[in-house]
Amino acid sequence: MTSSKATAEAMDLSAPGDEAVDARGERAYGSGRIAMLAAAAAQVSSRIGATARDVLTGSDDRARAQRNALFAFTVRVGSAALLYLTQIALARWMGTFEYGVYVFVWTWVLLLGGFASLGMSVATIRLVSEYKERASFGLLVGLTRRSRMIAVLVGTLVALAGAAGVYAFEPWIANYYVLPAYLALVCVPLYALGDVHDGLGRGHGWMGLGLVPPYILRPLMILAGMVAAHEAGLPMTATTAAICAIVATWASAILQLVLMDRQLAGEIPAGAGRDFDTRAWLATAAPLLVIYMCTVVLQNADVIIMSSMLTPVDVGIYFAAAKTMSLIMFVHYAVGSAVAHRFSALNARGDRAGLEAFAADAVRWTFWPSLVAGIVLLALGQPLLSLFGDQFTTGYPVMFVLVVGFLVRSIFGPTEFLLNMLGEQSRCALVLVVTAVLNIVLNLALIPVLGMMGGAVATMLSLVVSAVLLYVVARQRLGVDMAIWRTKRNAVSEHG
Repeated sequence: MTSSKATAEAMDLSAPGDEAVDARGERAYGSGRIAMLAAAAAQVSSRIGATARDVLTGSDDRARAQRNALFAFTVRVGSAALLYLTQIALARWMGTFEYGVYVFVWTWVLLLGGFASLGMSVATIRLVSEYKERASFGLLVGLTRRSRMIAVLVGTLVALAGAAGVYAFEPWIANYYVLPAYLALVCVPLYALGDVHDGLGRGHGWMGLGLVPPYILRPLMILAGMVAAHEAGLPMTATTAAICAIVATWASAILQLVLMDRQLAGEIPAGAGRDFDTRAWLATAAPLLVIYMCTVVLQNADVIIMSSMLTPVDVGIYFAAAKTMSLIMFVHYAVGSAVAHRFSALNARGDRAGLEAFAADAVRWTFWPSLVAGIVLLALGQPLLSLFGDQFTTGYPVMFVLVVGFLVRSIFGPTEFLLNMLGEQSRCALVLVVTAVLNIVLNLALIPVLGMMGGAVATMLSLVVSAVLLYVVARQRLGVDMAIWRTKRNAVSEHG
């Protein structure tokens, strides 16, 4: 009995002790989990820091390409913000009417100036990389001078033809367009020169010299000119804005010319001479010109066709939603701009393994930031659209359709840059011609039925078809598998 009682008392006494032990164990386990999570967070933070240091201070080709992509993306984002602020200022100072006139004539500068380079702005990226890799300095000097001459000469001829057209059709052109149109055409030759310098700078890997003058300095000078005009009490009209655009375009292009010549002087050996292969250069550039024109169609066909079928209110809402969602493409452009010359150099060197590994990197650098950007833009879509006005939030569903096309394109990375740099620009051009025609047909068919959503669906389907066809061409013609799932599989196999 006593023994049983003692046992029972012992059991009674032991229960609280076990609970205390369990509590202490749970606290210890909880503390251990917190410590493990803290250690894991510290490890992730350390890896991110190490990766950032590698990108910012690394001297290998991969780190330089990552820095170039980051720099190009930063420039384009800064340019977009600057242009947005400029548009707000111009619209408030000039009023809707005069601002609309300026936008119309400046759009023609973009189109004609881009055409006037005859595709040399893209061809030079590939050719400069090849000539540097092969130490063909005579051809490098000749290409630099001849591409500039083509841009200025053709730009001048295009501007004169445009002026003759304005003069011939002046009786049928609204008088408020005439003087701003004449003035805007003065920008075309130097706009084309800046376009070529953009390509030359990227071909050399001089991202700042290639991108900052046209994307940062020129719009900043336009804004500064209009601020000065506003403070001086000058009329805030499209004519004043066109004059500011002339000064900004010419000044930024000439400054870029001087700085690039100074940079080239340190790259080209003395007595390198000048060698010209103009016919081959133009043959290389011709498909790239077609690509440019088709890209313009893909970017603008929906708005142009919509404007003839829907109200200006619908077009404005769609334009705001589409341009907001297209911010994703800054990633694609930034990576493509940074890696294009490297594709060409690796190909010229015959480094097949290096080319495939670098292409896989380019796909990853394109897809994951694009995915994050897409999620963020969708999450902030309504607040962003409300900046344009409360009515613009009705375009929010358009963003969900367009994001599909942009993300599918990012799945395959900068495939068109790879094709253009490795001599497959003709097939790249063919793909874009097909998808440009498809885009026009789909817009004509869907907009009357679905309205704004019809334009979004047409653009999304065109982007998907274009991305898939470019991927197929790259795989069949070059044997390079530009797809995010393929690059992930390769990364897993490389790490065992």
